[in-house]
Amino acid sequence: MAEEPLATTSGSRFPSRCDPLELESMPNPLLNEESFKNASQSWAAPEAGSHVQTKPVNDGPVSGWQKSMTVNGTITASAVLLILLLVSASFGWGAADGPTTSDGVETYSFPPLAMVGIVVGFIAVIISMSKPNLARVLGPIYSIGYGFAVGAISKGYETFYNGIVLQAVLATASVFAVMLVLYRTRIIKVTDKFRRNVIFATMGVMVLYLGSFIFSMFGGSLPFLNGDNMALSILFSVFVCGLAAMNLALDFDFIERGANAGLPKAYEWVGALGLVVTLVWLYLEVLRLLSYLRN
Repeated sequence: MAEEPLATTSGSRFPSRCDPLELESMPNPLLNEESFKNASQSWAAPEAGSHVQTKPVNDGPVSGWQKSMTVNGTITASAVLLILLLVSASFGWGAADGPTTSDGVETYSFPPLAMVGIVVGFIAVIISMSKPNLARVLGPIYSIGYGFAVGAISKGYETFYNGIVLQAVLATASVFAVMLVLYRTRIIKVTDKFRRNVIFATMGVMVLYLGSFIFSMFGGSLPFLNGDNMALSILFSVFVCGLAAMNLALDFDFIERGANAGLPKAYEWVGALGLVVTLVWLYLEVLRLLSYLRN
């Protein structure tokens, strides 16, 4: 399969044409209040006074399918997805070529297979929203598909900004640790208002990035998304990084409430997938922000 070159002038931001990062860094649509309510209504115990008088039923011994979601189980599932993502990213890194220089122009080749991985991973997340029981299978598919694309994109940024990938990884890990501490100490409280504001803002960014990606396919662009106006680009990128961090709090809240409500064990993979999606989004936004600051 032929690789698609992405041309940049020496010292310019990666990449200068249709930016796969705009589609790759879509916000997390998986863990939201609606999905939690649907899960709770179909599994959790009914509210007091809502019971219907029925005859006693003896279902026999408790079977394995009645196991419920736990925090430790979600952590294990998250670790599996992250390992798959890292392994796939290493292949994506190796599949990307560049830079090559011709007439003073540096070119980085983004492998078309990485774009396939983005589409497949995105579809896996969308299906998981409506089919939570498939998250155990779709989660690894997302990690493998998106992981390959993340590796290719990371190689492109590392090509033009030496050391930027390590900086982005450390920054992402630091933000995750800080948000976990803030959530566990209840310095950040996920109230209904907080949850609603973060979800609406995230949906707005999602629509904006999708529109920007479509515009870029026809040669158009938004100045504050491609670095043409560096000051606005930096401010917007800082805002999106902060929004991604707030989504981590929503992920922690979903996992904790799901475990307390006794959701089906399949939701461990739903929670893990949502957490990994947010971490990937945060990492790519940090990568973009660092590239702006380097310029």
